[in-house]
Amino acid sequence: MSAFATARQKMVDGQVRPSDVTDIRILDAMRVVPREAFVPLKQRGMAYLDLDLDVREGGSAKRYLIKPAVIARLLQAAEIKETDNVLVAGSAPGYVAAVVARLAGQVTATESDPAQVAAAEEVLGQLGLGNVSFKARAAADGDAENAPYDVIVLDGATEITPERLYAQLREGGRLVGVFATNKHSRAMIVTRSHRDFGYRTLFDASAPVLAGLERHPAFVF
Repeated sequence: MSAFATARQKMVDGQVRPSDVTDIRILDAMRVVPREAFVPLKQRGMAYLDLDLDVREGGSAKRYLIKPAVIARLLQAAEIKETDNVLVAGSAPGYVAAVVARLAGQVTATESDPAQVAAAEEVLGQLGLGNVSFKARAAADGDAENAPYDVIVLDGATEITPERLYAQLREGGRLVGVFATNKHSRAMIVTRSHRDFGYRTLFDASAPVLAGLERHPAFVF
């Protein structure tokens, strides 16, 4: 077994399972998808640590690989089915899209930086994940072309209500992500029912805020 394969197993056994993640499909996907392939070469030794890893290259905008246990718990709450059409919003560097691709029927992933899109597409191609379509879109905009979605996954946190994403949910669809809309940051699931949306807190969590989903600065007199 390679060093990275061993690290993946330790990540699942030491971080994901102890976080009450019991879905075998998620555990298997996270054991298989090479997390190190989605980070710059010089950071690959850090790919399996329990932290939000900044994977930007050079002077580009910050992009993060968020904590393994947080994304695993969000995916478990989303209850993704093999036939589901899923949107991963803000999916640079592409790791979450790769994990979701092993759970869902079709995946659309958005990222506003074309260079990040190209890099993610290259890795996903090498992994043979042909059911993922990457779009150069802002996280807040989603991708209406492939909507409606059964599940939307925020690959990071939001400080605002992502209304354009809500509008792209199918009836009965679920959106999962970290909401930092007040002093307390929590992972939540939002479910669409007719024109209403139900909110349920999943667990306390923090994650880097996705570009475009930041809180607008308040005007001060």
